[in-house]
Amino acid sequence: MPLLPLAGLLLGFFLPGVFFHMRPWTSWLIGLMTFSGALRLRVAEFGGVIRNPLPILIFFVFARILMPLYILFVSSFVFRGAPDTITGFVLLYATPTAVSGFIWIVTFRGDKALGLSLILLDTVLSPLIMPGTLSLLRGGNVTMNTVSIMVSMFFMVVLPTIIGVTLNESSRGKIPARISPYFNPLAKIAMLLIISANAASTLPSIQFNDLQIWKIAGMSMFFLVTALLLARLAALIFRLDFEKSVALTFPASQRNTSVTITIAVSFFPEAIALPALINILFQQILAGLIGKVLFGKSARQKAE
Repeated sequence: MPLLPLAGLLLGFFLPGVFFHMRPWTSWLIGLMTFSGALRLRVAEFGGVIRNPLPILIFFVFARILMPLYILFVSSFVFRGAPDTITGFVLLYATPTAVSGFIWIVTFRGDKALGLSLILLDTVLSPLIMPGTLSLLRGGNVTMNTVSIMVSMFFMVVLPTIIGVTLNESSRGKIPARISPYFNPLAKIAMLLIISANAASTLPSIQFNDLQIWKIAGMSMFFLVTALLLARLAALIFRLDFEKSVALTFPASQRNTSVTITIAVSFFPEAIALPALINILFQQILAGLIGKVLFGKSARQKAE
């Protein structure tokens, strides 16, 4: 997975004339990715999770209130005089959690039911949460068509999720078992094409000798690491057990960067897409490295 974003960025940068023409298809490709991930989600997972709603409450307070405020405060200080960059980081952390975060929950022996529930809830609510967060925190600094963004989020994220979950539930897992082997590689190809298409419209105009680009890269890594550490700290403060801590940490810190880039390129100035484009390079690598530091030893012991 860490190689796919890098390959997508390189293809978009060196072959912009080829991949720029795929821009109109990016929403459909994101829908395909979301559907592929949603095939593993089941409403039945909610039963045990709802009986103990504290982790859900922690997730939404942390990921949807505290993190966007923290991102706004720090980026406003670091990127003073660059409102598009600040808006780009706020937009990134206002988008729904990444379905790929479930991979790390499984890898580090987390609570799969809780992780799936958090991903599903955050995804379904994203058409309201993302435009609302952006409007509250950056409404005076950016012009946006809130209704169009909500509609796009619904068709890219919510509707494919509903279809995937419905197929899983109605067939009791039989349909996903049959079609997932085909959709999983298609979803990875879709990710590659999405990144390439969006990169083709922004990366060729970037001046890599511009200090601002390297500041964005540095702050992208800083925000990713601190998001993981702060999510883990929140789990410790509320004394969640090991499995719930893992299930909270990754969804609370990971973001659906493909959605962020597509929304940014479609509705905002190109500069707003830069934080997401750069973030996508580091997200999976740092999730694996920091996850190993935070949970690796305990996960091995649990496996044994």
